[in-house]
Amino acid sequence: MNTPANDVSSGADPVNARYSAALSTVGAPPASRQTYRSPVRTASCGSLLCRLMTTPHYQPGYPAGVSDRSKVVAGVLQILLGGFGIGRFYMGDTRTGVIQLIVSLITCGFGALWGLIDGILILVNGGVDGQGRPLRG
Repeated sequence: MNTPANDVSSGADPVNARYSAALSTVGAPPASRQTYRSPVRTASCGSLLCRLMTTPHYQPGYPAGVSDRSKVVAGVLQILLGGFGIGRFYMGDTRTGVIQLIVSLITCGFGALWGLIDGILILVNGGVDGQGRPLRG
């Protein structure tokens, strides 16, 4: 009986032939046709996952062109935790928030005065978020 696993005369490698025969008996494709399949399934743009991971082009409940961030929350955060730049991080202005944090660390806390003044100005004049939209009242 000449099976592919025992056939050496055809020039096929007996080890690979046995391996392929063992895989085919288990139901898996031969080693040459195996492909890697990611365990994570990708979502199409119409799925709920895609919609949850993207920001809508409009903010429901807010007028067009107005931020979804509140100037009162940003101002109070900046007054209370302005030395850490938390109000600026809330507004989406991470660059200024990091600079406020570094200045406060370098000046041993005296840079928090900048955050206090910045918070008062945000409450009085308002401000803009990271996308340049004015904060809502």
